[in-house]
Amino acid sequence: MTHGRASVTHSCKTSERKSRGGKVETWSRGAAKEKTLECGQIVWGLAFSAWPAAEDGDTDPACAVGLPCLVLATGLNDGQIKVWEVQTGHLLFSLLGHQDVVRDLSFAPNGSPILVSASRDKTLRVWDLSRDGRQVQVLSGHVQWVYCCSISPDCSMLCSAAGEKSALLWSMRSYTLIRKLEGHQSSVVSCDFSPDSALLVTASYDACVIMWDPYTGEQLRTLRHVPLYSVLDSSSEIHTSSLRSVCFSPEGLYLATVADDRLLRIWALELRSPVAFAPMTNGLCCMYFPHGGFIATGTRDGHVQFWTAPRVLSSLKHLCRKALRTFLTTYQVLALPIPRKLKEFLTYRTF
Repeated sequence: MTHGRASVTHSCKTSERKSRGGKVETWSRGAAKEKTLECGQIVWGLAFSAWPAAEDGDTDPACAVGLPCLVLATGLNDGQIKVWEVQTGHLLFSLLGHQDVVRDLSFAPNGSPILVSASRDKTLRVWDLSRDGRQVQVLSGHVQWVYCCSISPDCSMLCSAAGEKSALLWSMRSYTLIRKLEGHQSSVVSCDFSPDSALLVTASYDACVIMWDPYTGEQLRTLRHVPLYSVLDSSSEIHTSSLRSVCFSPEGLYLATVADDRLLRIWALELRSPVAFAPMTNGLCCMYFPHGGFIATGTRDGHVQFWTAPRVLSSLKHLCRKALRTFLTTYQVLALPIPRKLKEFLTYRTF
């Protein structure tokens, strides 16, 4: 949770200049220029998206002609969503509709200007930024605060997690509910799709991550978080049942999880136990660097920490599977005239 602004601290003297659009620029001799976007509210959710360059004749373009730009959406405490052009600090949109805190945001991974927001008002909302930020759909179905939303890389599905024992899977084409994913014993708080959209993982306060086939709703495996007491301070009371976040690695072979037992864990998909640990405190969220090799974690005390993650050279088998599953659903794979064992491998029943 960020209180109204975000900035980077340097140990050298800095100066500030206020500029149009709510941006503060900070710089120092020999240091990279910083930018602070003044949102005016507690910032609960963030999402980046790269937008294509504007073309000649575009009216009021977000990006300069011939230059792509980076866009940042911010979910605020009062239910607003503010969308910014990062380089200039120009406020592009103020999206109104939610009645409570906007807890999470997700841009369509294919680069289209579609934004999904999740809120404590128990709804998800879909916004089309190419149509002046028009709200195109309200998704209702949760009975608790919605904590998390994730769009599949092929942009066909949306998963949402609230303070409930199930996650909801939605169609991004028709904006209708596909199915309810039931299997956890406590609140589901985080979800993420694999890079080929063939897998979905959900994390819960029940200390488990469940790996699903989103097309069939089948549970493929469960990863249970067992506390490592030798790593922890045994004198303190730790609620080891509280998982906070889960995310896939860019190549789709690893998962990262953050839990309240003060550990960041790295899991290999083919194993049911972690392959790496890192001690951390007050962890709330985690995210892989898009090109792999590093993980960023966010904490309650306002810090972002970076960790070296295992790097792997994907096997040719996995690269072929990933390429095929990018455009083939589970049902399409099962319909192929190929051996059963190959079908099991392509649908992640075996690794």
